[in-house]
Amino acid sequence: SWNPDTDCCDWYSVTCDSTTNRINSLTIFAGQVSGQIPAQVGDLPYLETLQFHKQPNLTGPIQPSIAKLKNLKSLRLSWTNISGSVPDFLSKLKNLNFLELSFNNLTGSIPSSLSQLPNLNALHLDRNKLTGHIPKSFGQFSGNVPDLFLSHNQLSGSIPTSFSKMGFSRIDLSRNKLEGDASMIFGSNKTTQIVDLSRNLLEFNLSKVEFPKSLTSLDINHNKITGSIPVEFTQLNLQFLSVSYNRLCG
Repeated sequence: SWNPDTDCCDWYSVTCDSTTNRINSLTIFAGQVSGQIPAQVGDLPYLETLQFHKQPNLTGPIQPSIAKLKNLKSLRLSWTNISGSVPDFLSKLKNLNFLELSFNNLTGSIPSSLSQLPNLNALHLDRNKLTGHIPKSFGQFSGNVPDLFLSHNQLSGSIPTSFSKMGFSRIDLSRNKLEGDASMIFGSNKTTQIVDLSRNLLEFNLSKVEFPKSLTSLDINHNKITGSIPVEFTQLNLQFLSVSYNRLCG
């Protein structure tokens, strides 16, 4: 349907605003697109949704011209072969409420500036090859506290103590190389619901952790966690619990 002789608002995967007739959504999730994301996507100033999904032949870096899309609310580049780093310029897209860069070949560290996105509801950086530490700034998101998905990377070091100030509703840090304490993710006053810390090198005493009443799913398998299973678990409305492959006793 992408015929230059027809109105682009009628093209498949393109949506336009009914008043301005300007393109506000470009969602490429079918067919085989190859090469790099073109710089021209930055010339769509009214764009609110940009998506490239399940495009194994899409390569190259995350296109720098995306920084010009000040109205962007949702950016999804997932299941592609894009590479390079997670760019710092994403923090300038202040209207973003959804950012997904999962299932790619992204490397390097996570930019701490992403915590400056005030409207973010969800941040998906899972299933890449990201290294380094989780930024301390992720314990100080400037607005919303987003659901945080950092699993299946090569993140190392300890979980920032600043996480004690954040009530992540859903947090998945599984399958990394994180070590040390994780008790700061929990807290009796938080509204955290789903936590997955499995397959890391975490080492703390489970008996001493204060769990939120809201917790429905906890996966901490394959770590070095000590202590015993707290009796408080019987007060929670847990739907899923895995504590296998640790150093629990009692």
